[in-house]
Amino acid sequence: MGWRLYRSAPPVPISIPRRGERSREVRPLATAEKEIETLLGDAARLRAQVQRRIVGQERVLEEVIISLLAGGHVLLVGVPGLAKTLLVRTLAQALELDFKRVQFTPDLMPGDITGTEVIEEDRSTGRRSARFIRGPVFTQVLLADEINRTPPKTQAALLEAMQEGRVTAGGEDWELPRPFFVLATQNPIEQEGTYPLPEAQLDRFMLDIRLDYPSVDEEVEILRSTTGTKDADIQPVLDAGRVLTLQRWVREVPVAENVLSYAASLVRATRPADASATDDVKRWVRWGAGPRAGQALILGAKARALLAGRFHVTPDDVRRVALPVLRHRVLVNFHAEAEGVATDDVIARLLETIAPPRSGL
Repeated sequence: MGWRLYRSAPPVPISIPRRGERSREVRPLATAEKEIETLLGDAARLRAQVQRRIVGQERVLEEVIISLLAGGHVLLVGVPGLAKTLLVRTLAQALELDFKRVQFTPDLMPGDITGTEVIEEDRSTGRRSARFIRGPVFTQVLLADEINRTPPKTQAALLEAMQEGRVTAGGEDWELPRPFFVLATQNPIEQEGTYPLPEAQLDRFMLDIRLDYPSVDEEVEILRSTTGTKDADIQPVLDAGRVLTLQRWVREVPVAENVLSYAASLVRATRPADASATDDVKRWVRWGAGPRAGQALILGAKARALLAGRFHVTPDDVRRVALPVLRHRVLVNFHAEAEGVATDDVIARLLETIAPPRSGL
């Protein structure tokens, strides 16, 4: 695969965790590279399996896999009929992981997501005891369909579980399975009867991914492949242990100081009160991104680099994930809305204004 390491990286053993082990051992670089190549081959097959059923949407699929490997969660936003739910279901089939789907509705309660306590009585003794029945959040891949159709209290229950990786019930903490990957869908055009996610809760999602209409050729292929009698047979290619290993490897990818500084500069420049804010940001932005955005930028860039077969991060990796990382963390003001300027426009101009550093490779 042709791994390109930093010149400053030691030509040595790399610390890599084996599946199912908490401790780390030092393994030769050649052995580590071979394992990474095998795992990335599985990731490539994952993409291929999903594309057997999903036509087009290459960018969307890449961003979903980046978030999976970075250990984040995804918000999928698109009009009806763009195969948001089908994409998630197909991805779950290609992953040898537990999968559950929850249709979010106005009458959905927090306990319907996290679980509830029930009182059981022992008929022989008459003694009563509480038992916790786990909800659908106790899975590895969770599809939260139309998350903006349920009240804030229920949304908060899911988002708290996403952040903490556990559910608290009856004074006890119940750990969620690992990996735990939430993909929430949202319809941007139907606002009646919806409860938009507050900005602080949107921040829990690593990426905000937007789905576009297919091209002419893609739409013809969709009609051809979905109106017949055959359906693609999806084979699982990654299990929980291999996904966790890939997630650990993402965190092993080194990042140069100038790339870290570039990511920090992008995030800080979205804040109108910051000295580095551009004139566009000062005019159009009401609230900028917080430090969690910088973490998402770096982790997303690391995952993209690894998927590209590189064991180092370039400024282009940061730029590539900047839009889905920042678009739900930057809030435009009245002036922007009045002038027809969207958040994506602000971020695009920011990427043009702040020059990336030389990679130094």
